[in-house]
Amino acid sequence: MAVLLTGGAGFIGSHVCTELLGRGEDVVLLDNYSNSKQEIPGLIKAITGREFPVYEADILDDEALRNIFKENSIGEVLHFAGLKSVGESFQKPLAYYQNNITGTINLLHIMKEFDCKRMVYSSSATVYGNSKEVPFHEKLPVSAANPYSWTKLMSEQILKDLFLSDESWSIVLLRYFNPAGAHESGLIGEDPKGIPSNLVPYIAKVATGEFPSLGVFGDDYETQDGTGVRDYIHVTDLAAGHVSALDFARKNSCCETVNLGTGKGYSVFDMLHAYEKACGKKLEYTIHPRRQGDIAVRYADVSYAKELLGFQALLGIDEMCASSWHYIQNTF
Repeated sequence: MAVLLTGGAGFIGSHVCTELLGRGEDVVLLDNYSNSKQEIPGLIKAITGREFPVYEADILDDEALRNIFKENSIGEVLHFAGLKSVGESFQKPLAYYQNNITGTINLLHIMKEFDCKRMVYSSSATVYGNSKEVPFHEKLPVSAANPYSWTKLMSEQILKDLFLSDESWSIVLLRYFNPAGAHESGLIGEDPKGIPSNLVPYIAKVATGEFPSLGVFGDDYETQDGTGVRDYIHVTDLAAGHVSALDFARKNSCCETVNLGTGKGYSVFDMLHAYEKACGKKLEYTIHPRRQGDIAVRYADVSYAKELLGFQALLGIDEMCASSWHYIQNTF
């Protein structure tokens, strides 16, 4: 049996794919390359020394999905495919709802048709909304402040309702905090198309000179240096968390919700200075007013991940920034 990775050529999917292949799993990769590069599967093969089927397809295309399931014996699905920019979701709400919700429903129909009932779903810490309670634990009330967050929240509910209707499913909903870093090989990492919406790839473009400075939105929060604090997790730790979730889903009929983070908060300036250390030079920044809806501090309670999955992140921001810079130097 093989593991199907939807959106498998993306930042997180590619690292999870590499992790699975490295431990001897059979994988099938699906991606429409809307926010990834077609050379990624080849780079994964170079890292792992293994071949695997690759399909350029969209989860909205049920015939393409059905063909993948017909041609491969799929035991589980790790579902990464979807649009993921908070800012863009305000501009293109219909595209986000169609891709992220309709696409997920379409995928679930095909999985059910082929009696494939194990899924690890890529959710987001944005479903906690603007909660002031930290750390964020899985039993906090959920809410959404943008269309992207709504798509994650609605998809979570769809999966929970599916399990309630049929407890033979095994579903793990993983709420990511802020993935960063790159694979140790320097061959795969975070390289979004267009202007990055995440902090670390934006800092990387300042380091390469592509952008003149980092925009820091707010330096008057009640934090140690006035800038916003977030939980950043190394993408290879995140990949290991997915493997732990997959192992759990294989052994249990369940619908579990689990945070993936480090349980530590780092400020914008913490990340900037860690990147300066990695690249060996001073990086410029400019202060801007706070963005509407931003909160001062957001980091994960990771105790349930350790209890349920036996997972704990091992790497810190120095490793995140050093691996990111290694990838940037190797790629550009």
